[in-house]
Amino acid sequence: MPLNRRTFLERSAAAGAGVAVAGATALPAGAAEQGHSHERPPKRYSFTVMGTTDLHGNVFNWDYFTDKEFDDKTHNDVGLAKISTLVEKIRKEKGRRNTLLIDAGDTIQGTQLSYYYAKVDPITAKRGPVHPMAQAMNAIGYDAAALGNHEFNYGIPVLRKFEEQCDFPLLGANALDAKTLRPAFRPYSMHRLRTPCGRDVKLAVLGLTNPGIAIWDKANVQGKMTFPGLEEQAAKWVPKLRSMGADVVIVSAHSGSSGTSSYGDQLPYIENAAGLVAEQVPGIDAILVGHAHTEIAEYFVANKETGKKVVLSEPLKWGQRLTLFDFDLVWEKGRWTVEKVGAQVLNSNTADEDPKITGLLGDEHKKVVAYVNQVIGTSTTAMTTADAPWKDEPIIDLINHVQAETVKAALAGGQYATLPVLSQASCFSRTAAIPAGQVTIRDAAGLYVFENTLEARLLTGGQLKDYLEFSARYYVQTPAGGPVDTAKLTNADNTPDYNYDAVSGLTYEIDIAKPAGSRIVNLSFDGKPIDVAAQFVLAVNNYRASGGGNFPHVAKSQQLWANSEEIRNTIINWVKAKGTVDPAQFAAVGWKLTRDGAPVF
Repeated sequence: MPLNRRTFLERSAAAGAGVAVAGATALPAGAAEQGHSHERPPKRYSFTVMGTTDLHGNVFNWDYFTDKEFDDKTHNDVGLAKISTLVEKIRKEKGRRNTLLIDAGDTIQGTQLSYYYAKVDPITAKRGPVHPMAQAMNAIGYDAAALGNHEFNYGIPVLRKFEEQCDFPLLGANALDAKTLRPAFRPYSMHRLRTPCGRDVKLAVLGLTNPGIAIWDKANVQGKMTFPGLEEQAAKWVPKLRSMGADVVIVSAHSGSSGTSSYGDQLPYIENAAGLVAEQVPGIDAILVGHAHTEIAEYFVANKETGKKVVLSEPLKWGQRLTLFDFDLVWEKGRWTVEKVGAQVLNSNTADEDPKITGLLGDEHKKVVAYVNQVIGTSTTAMTTADAPWKDEPIIDLINHVQAETVKAALAGGQYATLPVLSQASCFSRTAAIPAGQVTIRDAAGLYVFENTLEARLLTGGQLKDYLEFSARYYVQTPAGGPVDTAKLTNADNTPDYNYDAVSGLTYEIDIAKPAGSRIVNLSFDGKPIDVAAQFVLAVNNYRASGGGNFPHVAKSQQLWANSEEIRNTIINWVKAKGTVDPAQFAAVGWKLTRDGAPVF
């Protein structure tokens, strides 16, 4: 589909012409006092850059899957309405003109609120609505935002419409047009902070996004956009920004700081490269870090070439934290120099929701609450994911059953119709539940909180064993005999729940007393030990099929079928069609944890 993007030259001209100007304010006490001419103190100026990241469609402090106010075990709050209150507090303290507000991406995907305005009442429709995230961020007064990988989940037309609706630029210096290799979005924004010292401070924000988009959203971007590495593009742009007179350069990077990748060797780029950018590219003062969903209040990385320390900060996801970069500048040798910069985070659970934001989007919120509470069927029994990370639970079997049925129907009558269909699923949320009695859209959607789509891939028995061994790394090695504490059993080596797959259609044991890589025991199909050469169809989500999590074999395997509908909607439509969810029709214990042959549970 056409990109409908403005030309790079037009954007560059806009980037140059659309310089944001902030105004003057008082200096810190004493900074502008005049002493004797030879003892005149240097001119100084201080300002603050605020940052959010990974907002993922959160405006309200609300969980649309539980239909109540958001809460977690550490009592975090979420949403832009709370961020707005914190932002206004800082602007009042520092002076509105001595602040900027930026974001590091993953804005338009993640809640049922953002889903509704991408799919149910889409912003791309003729005379369609304005996206709630654009409305909220415009009202709060964002100055710039980097593109996240999840910005591409709904396709480029939705992203372009969102971009059009924002009063601030979406930045992505390493999101290039596939044909021209020119930036497909604005690479940077330039801002002026007016000082009482006669010369403005010019501040550049360089936006960098995640090269993993090429894998995770291949269907939406292939042949249209390409995503080179962050370090390479930062090295190209930072010197340009300095030559354009930038006194301060901030990078807003939708990329974690760890230097690791979850997609292995499929791309020659690092997924979590923010720390490497600081280390390798001279001329950066601060980096707002995103993507990794971790909290880093303040972290310094020394640049290898200059020795200068660069400050990194990553505020926690969903609007749970607001980063503050506090800059102190001094006027030396006819230019502004950064004398000191530090970072901290504020917790949004200390703030009330801003009525300006909740009032602005109250109608949208009510629409989405009504939508997710529609009844679509009934369930004979209650099911929950509470024990799903360590037991084969009926609620995960439901996902696998729906996926396997969908793939079987799609392959019927074709070349692969006679092959056995297996299915993979993860426990995305440990609080998902299907109640006994009435089942709503939010109950079914809560099982599958990501907008993944379904594929069918061809794998051998031997490849499936490798796949399961890789998945079983999730468990902490636990010797036989002693007690098992489920609180310490999972997430070995920081493996997230969504990177542990249970595969249905096979039976197997995971011996957690053994080291990772040699845990799969008694792997059988149809009551017999699996034939390593036999062919199987795996119903698998597009994230996993495209290399997400770096599971072996699947990304390079033959694709037999793919669907553009979210798995979540497939589950909702299945429940609607059946009318009744009865675990007796699909639940089976296909896998269990053991230690030296003895079941753990």
